[in-house]
Amino acid sequence: MRKVIFGGASSLDNYFAREDGSVDWLIMDAEAMELMRGMLDRFDVMIMGRKTWSASMANFSEEELRKAEEMSNGMRSVVFSRTLEPGRSGGYEIVNTDPGEFVRDLKEQDGKDICVMGGGELARELFEAGMIDEVGFNIHPLLLGSGIPIFHRMSRQIDLELLECRPMKNGCVYVLYGVKN
Repeated sequence: MRKVIFGGASSLDNYFAREDGSVDWLIMDAEAMELMRGMLDRFDVMIMGRKTWSASMANFSEEELRKAEEMSNGMRSVVFSRTLEPGRSGGYEIVNTDPGEFVRDLKEQDGKDICVMGGGELARELFEAGMIDEVGFNIHPLLLGSGIPIFHRMSRQIDLELLECRPMKNGCVYVLYGVKN
């Protein structure tokens, strides 16, 4: 069965972005890009929440978005939204069904693993539904002090086991955890 991996880049104090959604602090050097390329080969579906999607559209140039699309190599991109009409927007599929049920159906289909990119609110729903199998982050060496949090309040503790920990020359640390059932 396919795995669902929640991840992205974060500050050491567990923020995805500044309060205004900006990610100007991300270290996007060759080493970080190589890590990202290696990770993307694992997936054929990327899902994200509407806020993460909107922030990406606002914070990255057309050239950066084009490069990201090229790196994703035809990956299916799904955006969960309670406010947008379902359908297609550019290369993205907008859905407003229950995320847990949608991802459960995806996991049962043939294919590569599924990436949940950013979106702490969406991740919370998927954790609560028992759909996330792994958690992986490129942790950046800075404290933002405030911003958009990775994790939101959940109804239960989720135990993890360390699968990989890789320090990088740029000061970042990549960690990958498996969700214990």
